[in-house]
Amino acid sequence: MTTNSSPDIAPAPAALPAAPRFRTLRRFAGNRPAVLGAAIIAVLILLAIAAPLLAHYDPIFDQDYANILADPGAAHWLGTDDLGRDIYTRMLYGSRISLQAALISVGLAFSLGVPIGIVSGYYRGAVDAVVMRVVDALQAFPSLILALALAAALGGGFYNAMVAVGIGFTSSFVRLARGQAMTIRNLDYVMAARSIGAGNLRIMWRYVLPNALAPLVIQATFAMGTAIIAEAGLSYLGLGARPEDPSWGSMLHIAQGYLNTNPMLAMWPGLAIFLVVLGFNLLGDGIREVFDPKLSR
Repeated sequence: MTTNSSPDIAPAPAALPAAPRFRTLRRFAGNRPAVLGAAIIAVLILLAIAAPLLAHYDPIFDQDYANILADPGAAHWLGTDDLGRDIYTRMLYGSRISLQAALISVGLAFSLGVPIGIVSGYYRGAVDAVVMRVVDALQAFPSLILALALAAALGGGFYNAMVAVGIGFTSSFVRLARGQAMTIRNLDYVMAARSIGAGNLRIMWRYVLPNALAPLVIQATFAMGTAIIAEAGLSYLGLGARPEDPSWGSMLHIAQGYLNTNPMLAMWPGLAIFLVVLGFNLLGDGIREVFDPKLSR
């Protein structure tokens, strides 16, 4: 029997054929909470993209001093804040800030944590020992407290705050990717690829990473909801977006002084944060059930 020495013939899990893919989509579509979560996130994305078209005013500079803290009406659908700025407009632009917060912080954590975790879990030994001691040190702090300390050290500001949140999330991605790599590195198709001469980098890129993506994507979905809460918390404390920016956290900070006289001022950003985080959590649960047959309904 002839043996081809090319690494290209190493067996790997084939892509799902059309029928299983269809069944996967149908299973997701049958999960009503997951579909609700996907719809909420889709609305968030649409509002963020179309904010300039849907907004009536500038979120920062249009200030109606004749209608400060006004109730909802024809001119201001959700009322105005303490400077007469339109709350509806600021809510629309706040969706942009929240979406950026989720994408930047989770994207940074994913791009840093996944490669480090895969390398650590694949090679083990001294590399793994050093990486895990650093991860243990990071996870000794609650993620929000760590993000708060890092944001203060970096000098505040929205992007510095999102870098701080991303660093706080990195350790969870490292640990998850490491666990996946430790399992996958001993599977038959990886052993076959190694036996015919495939290099370690090729194995990690072609075999380990693709087969570790499902739980990592689920983790990223949940982390996006947490990132929105973290951004709102840091902006509330003055370490995230600038006070004049239409961040939902900054809007809550302004509203706390008017809870007795105008509680609606806090209700809108609080409700938005609740719905968006709920959407990401429902979507994450749905994706997890799709990829884990034991959880399928």
